[in-house]
Amino acid sequence: METQFHIFEITKELVAEIMSRPYNAHLHDFEELIIVTEGSLEHFIDFKVEIVTAPVACYVSMGKMHKLVPHENLRGWVVNYKSEFIPESKLNFYSNFFETTNVSLAQNNCIIRIIELCRIIQNEYKQDDIDYQTISHLTSGLISMIDAERKRNLVLDTTTKSSQITVFNTFLKILEENYRRAEGVAFYADKMNMSDRNLNIICKNNFQKSVSEIIETRKLIEAKRMLLHTDKSVSEIGFELGYNEKSYFTRVFHNKTDITPTEFREMSRNIIS
Repeated sequence: METQFHIFEITKELVAEIMSRPYNAHLHDFEELIIVTEGSLEHFIDFKVEIVTAPVACYVSMGKMHKLVPHENLRGWVVNYKSEFIPESKLNFYSNFFETTNVSLAQNNCIIRIIELCRIIQNEYKQDDIDYQTISHLTSGLISMIDAERKRNLVLDTTTKSSQITVFNTFLKILEENYRRAEGVAFYADKMNMSDRNLNIICKNNFQKSVSEIIETRKLIEAKRMLLHTDKSVSEIGFELGYNEKSYFTRVFHNKTDITPTEFREMSRNIIS
């Protein structure tokens, strides 16, 4: 993407055009936000596929290999932007720890407001003299609305929800600083002065995953990035991520992805080339 920002509507005509031609998996150098307002699509990310059904917002961070296969009834919006255009985005932060970042949107005033905001952003983008600062603020507002909806989706009372979100985000920040170490749940619970059980409860309440699952996913996401973008050996990558034995790293990677690190690298590079 040559510009900092791009937005377009997923229309009936666009879906027909996409379905009429080959569309391969790819990497891109920008962040992508797909807002599905009607219908559904198949979303391939790193050789795994999921069916995404409206209304939902899907965030794909820069550097992830993915492919979208729209169904005929798909409608919505796509927002592409460089990471520096929307710095410190919550969706970008969460994408470090989860393979997919999908947020269900309520089929009420929420989706109506999001569609209206997308149209406002698109109108600003169509101006002859584009004010990118205005577009950046509006897009940040769009991302904030989606993150607010994610918080509303948590099945917790308001007071508990607020405190648990704060604790959860603190855990993720500590994990980001330490995920390359060979540390487990007890290390992070101790860092946060709480029991393993309570930290697990908070993680499952916020993202339906245990502490150990989130730790492994963070390592896995970094492993994929290194396999794609460096020439380091599988042993070197595993060692950098806290796995002292190549065989153990390979086994964990295979259990999570159904392919080995070497197969992932070879398949990814074949697709890119």
